[in-house]
Amino acid sequence: MEAPFSGVVLVSRGDETLLAEASGYAHVAHGVENTVETRFAIASGTKGLTALVVVGLIAEGRLALETTAREVLGGDLPLIDDRVTVEHLLTHTSGIGDYCDEEIDPPPNPLLATSADYLAALDGFPQRTPPGQEFRYHNGAFVVLGLIAERIAGIPFTELVHDRVCGPAGMTDTAFLRSDALPARTATGYLEDGRTNVFSLPVVGHGDGGIYSSAPDFRKFWPALLDGRIVPREWVDRMLRPHTDGYGLGFRLPRPGVVHLEGGDHGVTFWSRHQPSSGLTATLISNDHRGGGPRLRRLDEFFTKA
Repeated sequence: MEAPFSGVVLVSRGDETLLAEASGYAHVAHGVENTVETRFAIASGTKGLTALVVVGLIAEGRLALETTAREVLGGDLPLIDDRVTVEHLLTHTSGIGDYCDEEIDPPPNPLLATSADYLAALDGFPQRTPPGQEFRYHNGAFVVLGLIAERIAGIPFTELVHDRVCGPAGMTDTAFLRSDALPARTATGYLEDGRTNVFSLPVVGHGDGGIYSSAPDFRKFWPALLDGRIVPREWVDRMLRPHTDGYGLGFRLPRPGVVHLEGGDHGVTFWSRHQPSSGLTATLISNDHRGGGPRLRRLDEFFTKA
């Protein structure tokens, strides 16, 4: 039997709302129900925002796709191959060792809150394959990108995302929040046994995941991206061009003419898709990692029929 859905589904075409529904509880113990405006963790959906921060710095000439990680990291993370570039990291082809390898489902490490914490967590993982040789979905690569961005800009990564992505897009409900001190109107994630996910996620996310957002904010995000309000339009085109295995630069390209972000973690499901030609946007966010199921298939049908 399918578990009851807890989360939000929002579908729109331009200014027209086609579907908006919320169900389940943002906080079970206090009986706080989810609403369409509830904020949720979006896990790896954060990677698209990280890519935009990095590409924004590239567009300003402060970084390049060909810049090597070593040029910025110096002596830190010495096991990263000296040939690994920003482009390798963005396209999941760096071949570096991953502190959070989804193939082996490592135990959660919630004691991550600062860039220094993440730097320490990334250390000690040897290079797995030569850079550029193969596609392998990679979490640690996007933390490395976040570290590179903040060193180039001289600003903490969480502030970079706010100033360079959320601000220009008008995403007022999107921010890196502490998982152990969530504010009002923010959903707590739940595991299958009913416990919260506070011991299963980092305290504060970074370049690979962990930002909190809402479905209405992603309704704002996609038009802002395509209009060139976050990075210049010529760079948007480059980011949404296939590079490897159905991915652009930080974004998944599930079929021609459609761009997509998604994420999943303990107590988290996120799925947001946009079709530029029709202005169609669909977002599902859940505070349960089992969230989705038939609803995701239903959302995909909006795009196959568009």
